[in-house]
Amino acid sequence: MSKFKEDFIRLANARFPILGIDTFEDDIASQLVQEIGRQHNHGVLEWSLNDAKDLDSGFSLPQGNLAETLKLLFDENLLDNKILILKDAHFFINEPYVISMIKKLAQNILSGHLECTLVIVSLLNTLPKEIENYISVLELDPLDEKALIKIITDISTSQGTKIPDEILMSKFVTHLKGLSRTEVDSILTLAIYDGGEFYSNDLAKISAQKQQLIRKSNILEMIQVKESMTDIGGLEKLKNWLKNKAEVFKQIEKAQAFGVDIPKGVLIVGMPGCGKSLTAKATATSFEMPLLRMDMGRLMGKYVGESEMNMRRAIKLTEVSAPCVLWIDEIEKAFAGVGGSSGGTEVTTRLFGNFLTWMQEKSSLVFIVATANKITDGLPPEFLRKGRFDEIFYVGLPNLEERKKILAVHIGKRRSNDLNFINLDEIAGKTEGYCGADIEGIVKDAVENAFISQKEKISTEDILNAVKETHSLSEVMKDSIKSMQKKYEELKLKSASI
Repeated sequence: MSKFKEDFIRLANARFPILGIDTFEDDIASQLVQEIGRQHNHGVLEWSLNDAKDLDSGFSLPQGNLAETLKLLFDENLLDNKILILKDAHFFINEPYVISMIKKLAQNILSGHLECTLVIVSLLNTLPKEIENYISVLELDPLDEKALIKIITDISTSQGTKIPDEILMSKFVTHLKGLSRTEVDSILTLAIYDGGEFYSNDLAKISAQKQQLIRKSNILEMIQVKESMTDIGGLEKLKNWLKNKAEVFKQIEKAQAFGVDIPKGVLIVGMPGCGKSLTAKATATSFEMPLLRMDMGRLMGKYVGESEMNMRRAIKLTEVSAPCVLWIDEIEKAFAGVGGSSGGTEVTTRLFGNFLTWMQEKSSLVFIVATANKITDGLPPEFLRKGRFDEIFYVGLPNLEERKKILAVHIGKRRSNDLNFINLDEIAGKTEGYCGADIEGIVKDAVENAFISQKEKISTEDILNAVKETHSLSEVMKDSIKSMQKKYEELKLKSASI
C-alpha cells in the first residue's frame, strides 16, 4: 500500500476531521480517495464548482455555492459514513459562513456525532486560522521507478514505437523523478510527437520543464553560473574538499556500491567579501549541476500556515531538480530568532524544524551550500551539529599567498597581458587586512583610472595608488572582525585555507 493511502486511512480512522491534499492534480487525488472509500465501505461525495454528486448513486448535489451545499448535507444527515471531497474549496474557504460550517462539521466528527471525513483537494496556501487546527495535510506519493518505467512502456506501446533500452530507460527515470503524473505525461507525449520515439536528446526537455517549475514557483531561484574553482584565489583546503565531493557525485552509483554515503552539504562561515558566495557558484560548476538559491524572504507568507507550505514546496522543488546544488546565502539571517515566543519567531522555528528534518533524512542528490557571516547571530547550535553538514569551513581574511592569487585572478580577467609587468609580491604586502572583495575593487579602480589616463597598460604603481584610496575590511569592521575571529577560534572550525 502506498504511503498516501496508509496515512489517509490512519488519520481518518483516528477521526482527524479534515484531510488536506496539497496538489493541483485533483482528479488523481479524487480517484485515490474513491478507491479508499470503496475498500472500506464508505460512500464518497464530491463537490466542485461545475459538478457535485454522490459518486456511488449518481445523485446530484447543489453546486456553485459551497456554504449552501455544506448546510444541506449536514441538515439532511447525508454525511454519515461518507467521505466528502471538496475540489474548488480555495475559492470559498475564507468566507465566514463556510468557515463556520467547516468548523461545525469538524467538531461533530471529533465528538463522534458524525462518521465522516472531509477532504479538501487544493493548493493549500490560504487556510484560515479558524480551521487550521482541524486539518492535516497530505501529499500524493511521488512516482517511483517502477511506476515511471510502466508509464514510459505504456506510452511507447500505445504509440507503436520502440521501448527505450535499459540504459536510456534508466536515464529517463532519473530525470523524471519528482515530477507529477500530469507533467510526466505531457513531457513524454511531446517527446513522441517531436521525434516519433524516445531519444537521449529528449532528456533536455525534461530539464527545461524542471526549470519552468522553478521559475513559476517564485520560491526558488535558478542561478546561471559561469564561475569555476579557478576564479577563487586561495581557499585550497575547501576547494580540494569540494573537488573530492564532486568526484563522488560524478560516479554516484559506483560510490554507493562501494559504501560511500551521498554527500549532504557544507556550511561556509566567515568574513564578508572573502569568497563564500563565489564558492557556492563554483561548486555548481565543479559538480556539473544546476544551482538553486533559496531566499527565506520569499518563503514568508501573510496567511496562517503559508510559510510552512512554501517551505514544503521549496523542498519538493529542490528534490524535483535533483541532482542539484542548493545555495542558502546568509543562513544566519534566515533562521534568526529560532526558539523565540513571538508570532514571527514561532513561524521561523517551525520552518527551521522542517528544514532540519529534511536535511537529516534526505537521500536525494541535493548538495547544500549554506553560507553565513556570523553564526553567532541567532543561528541555533543544533544547526552546527555533526550530521547536518558533511563539514563546516571557516573563511578568514586572505593571507599573503592568497592575496597574490586573488590579484592574479582579477588582473588576469581584465588585463592578462599586463600580469608579467606587475609586482604581485609588493602589492600583496601592502594589502594585509584586505578581503577578496576589497582586492577586486582595487584592481577595477586601477584599470579604470589607467584607461581614463589613456595608458596602454596598468602598472604596479597604478594598483598601489588604488590601494591607498581604499579602506580595508579590517579597518571598516575592526571590532566586529576581532569578535568573529575569536568566536571561530573557540569553535575550532576547519580553515578553508592551507
